[in-house]
Amino acid sequence: MKSAVETLSPTRVKLNVEVPFEELKPSIDEAYKTIATQVQVPGFRKGKVPQQLIDQRVGRGYVIETAINDGLNGFYQSAVQETGIRPLSRPEVEITEVPDPSKKDGQLTFTVELDIRPEIELPDYKGLEVTVEPVEASDEDVQKAMDELRGRFGTLTAVDRPSKDGDFLTIDLTASVDGEEVDSAQDLSYQIGSGTMLEGMDEAVTGLSADEDATFETKLAGGEHAGSDAQVKVLVKAVKERELPEVDDEFAQLASEFDTAEELRSDLAKQASESKLMDQGVEARDKVLDKLVELVAVPVPESVIEEQLEQHFNGENAHSAGEDHDTEEHRAEVRTNTERAFQNEVILDAVAEKEEVGVSQSELIDYIVSTAGQYGMEPNQFAQMLDQSGQVPMIVGEVRRRKALAKVLQYAAVTDTTGATIDLTEFVRPAGDDAETINAEDLETEQDTVEDTQAGETAETPAEAPADAEAPAEAAAEAPVETESAGTEAADADEAPQKAAKKAPAKKAPAKKAAAKKPAAE
Repeated sequence: MKSAVETLSPTRVKLNVEVPFEELKPSIDEAYKTIATQVQVPGFRKGKVPQQLIDQRVGRGYVIETAINDGLNGFYQSAVQETGIRPLSRPEVEITEVPDPSKKDGQLTFTVELDIRPEIELPDYKGLEVTVEPVEASDEDVQKAMDELRGRFGTLTAVDRPSKDGDFLTIDLTASVDGEEVDSAQDLSYQIGSGTMLEGMDEAVTGLSADEDATFETKLAGGEHAGSDAQVKVLVKAVKERELPEVDDEFAQLASEFDTAEELRSDLAKQASESKLMDQGVEARDKVLDKLVELVAVPVPESVIEEQLEQHFNGENAHSAGEDHDTEEHRAEVRTNTERAFQNEVILDAVAEKEEVGVSQSELIDYIVSTAGQYGMEPNQFAQMLDQSGQVPMIVGEVRRRKALAKVLQYAAVTDTTGATIDLTEFVRPAGDDAETINAEDLETEQDTVEDTQAGETAETPAEAPADAEAPAEAAAEAPVETESAGTEAADADEAPQKAAKKAPAKKAPAKKAAAKKPAAE
């Protein structure tokens, strides 16, 4: 088989493929066997009909057509492998020549047009200079952390006065649209100022005492009337204020692993500093990635953008997004995010290849454990879902890109606006050189490891895991600005190329929390 690539644009090519009769013949023989099981000829059992009789019954042209249809995907796959292109869109195939049915020779020729991942030339990314804001944990930061900890152990006490910001209310809600009641709820708990319910709620309830009510206008956020203008009546049934415990040695022993309030405050100060460094590291990471994108021209295939627009605005969840979902401004935003996500992916993959970045089994497990919590799933359940949906290669690629970005950040020269050099050693933890590359076949082993992890030997739950429990360099390379996924490689050529799945936007790694004990229920 011969295949040649004709470049149509930086992101689109035409494959010219020639399949000689000798290579097509196995497919023709298989076609005869298949058709032999489908036709009935007196005197012959199914599957035993001679080829000459099949030619008489259905025609040799039909046999060749069947052979081509059944074998075309394999020939396309071989051409992709031979030429080394990386498909990004569904192939557009045109058959230009088929063997003459009346002869025993000839060849199959066809062309394929498709979008491919562009090849890029990386700049010298070592020593990129970025400037970040200076950060330093203040007494206010420490006090805020202390107050948050005190709040976990606070008690609610009913008060006989008008409500104010920060109070906890017990309320009933009744919503009406055009004078007709459409929804109601009783005995809801709400903290004034939290903004967790309807817009306009805080203004309506502030100043109300127990057994007083108010009505306000708002847009409903959920249900069959989501987005509708409604009149909401709120009845305050109780007003409670939270009493915080005093910060003393007794509180320190109750709320943490420390014996004294001084030790607790010192630990909170340390954590506040680590959190500030994390914020500074995230800023530096994002700016390094911005510089990389500025230095490298990455053309984006229109098919990648169109696919993402289709998924975002016409996918299964689009109908519940509201009437203001599909707007010109929102489409422009999705287009921009898709282009940037694709550029990030191509650049970081190129960095990973140049730096020979690998992904170890432990790093993949750490990623699965931390990501499972974002979806409210057990790690082993999440790993099985990844395996069944064929998303393991995508996950390996994501971890690899995170490590590649961390590598670039490790090389960068980071200073703050005062000129001070920023040491991000604790933020960027480069992986070792012995990383073992993971592929889809390794998932069963990974699941076994996750099960051991769940048994409590190697990792904490995602909500409680400290920052240093993440995969090496994962915090530094967190989510390379992938609001919408784009540009993943094809898995099957006949459906090529489809993205394995929508990527989960990674979340910022939580800073290590105080070693606080679980508070008693309020």
